[in-house]
Amino acid sequence: MLYNWIKAAHVIFVIATMSSLMIYPRYKIHQLASQPGEPLFETMKSAANKLRLIVMNPSIILIWVFGGLMLWMNPSLLSEPWMHVKLLFVTLITAMHGYYVYVGKRIDRGTSKVSARTLRMLNEVPFLMMIVVVIMVLVRPF
Repeated sequence: MLYNWIKAAHVIFVIATMSSLMIYPRYKIHQLASQPGEPLFETMKSAANKLRLIVMNPSIILIWVFGGLMLWMNPSLLSEPWMHVKLLFVTLITAMHGYYVYVGKRIDRGTSKVSARTLRMLNEVPFLMMIVVVIMVLVRPF
């Protein structure tokens, strides 16, 4: 019974992370369309920082905490090849989170070289990685 609650929490924070990874770059794209000190820049900066502090960072941490608990409670999952692929892609999603935060802070300071076009393209990457994760967990192709 406890395992199911932990799994539910894990999925909840996966959803929160994926949602935030899809909106955070959009906030930064709006920031890039304005100049530091302008109302749009400051509004998007504030919204992105709140999203990062309240949703993004706690969610990515809790994904690993609850995922780790599930593996601790059911270590046989680590013998499954699909789990290795899932863990690789969750690690890549975590790296994208870190990259978004890094770029976001540079945009806030006005020192970023990333373009809005690049952010639009990168915005799709975590979603594509999540597709692989869902297929690994639900279909377990190998």
